[in-house]
Amino acid sequence: MPLTPEESARYEWQMWAPEFGKDAQEKLRQSSVLISRVGGVGGAVALYLAAAGVGRLVLAHAGNVRPSDLNRQILMTTDWIGRPRLESARRRLSDLNPHVDVVTVPQNMTNELALEHVEFVDLVVDAAPLFSERFAMNAAAVRFRKPLIECAMYHLTAQLTTIIPGQTPCLRCLYPDDPVHWKRQFPVLGATAGVAGTLAAIEVIKTITGIGETLAGRLLTINLKSMEFRHLPIERLENCSVCGQLK
Repeated sequence: MPLTPEESARYEWQMWAPEFGKDAQEKLRQSSVLISRVGGVGGAVALYLAAAGVGRLVLAHAGNVRPSDLNRQILMTTDWIGRPRLESARRRLSDLNPHVDVVTVPQNMTNELALEHVEFVDLVVDAAPLFSERFAMNAAAVRFRKPLIECAMYHLTAQLTTIIPGQTPCLRCLYPDDPVHWKRQFPVLGATAGVAGTLAAIEVIKTITGIGETLAGRLLTINLKSMEFRHLPIERLENCSVCGQLK
């Protein structure tokens, strides 16, 4: 269906962008994106994808809002402390854009959960802090040949890449072995999480609409302390345990 007058008014300014227009806007409306999780990084992704008009957002995140979340998790509010994160996220996104269908999965990603949900979306965003969750989404994305936007941050640094199964390295190509020294809790400056999430949202929009050049085959590393942005070429491992057999 064509955009309604209300939708055309809402997205008017972004449809003025070169190469965008109504065709790109309709592609966004017809698309579905899974985001795991919707904390500092994933919350920024979800917020800007909702604002841009992605038709369906599937949000996976367990637990309740804590005071320590509020320096970075922009979909959470003080009055929601002690209550489910996903309800706060759904409420905030629906208030921003009621045209977006927000589906909530109140669990953190496992291998089984990733296989259950990745198959039925168009694209996956990995904003999870634990490698077990990240590897689960990577394996499911490769299995179902779904693009995966991989984004992460630490203090004043961030990194981002776009994984296209069969064409680019997957996450296991970058990390063949499980990182053994990574800890669940680490320094987080909220604005750094926002930078990583906003850039990931741009990658989603470009991948869905076909405008611009994505980070497929490249790793973007960001040092916000020095404001240094670098692009590093990355290659697939021929013997990768996850994507090595794809062509």
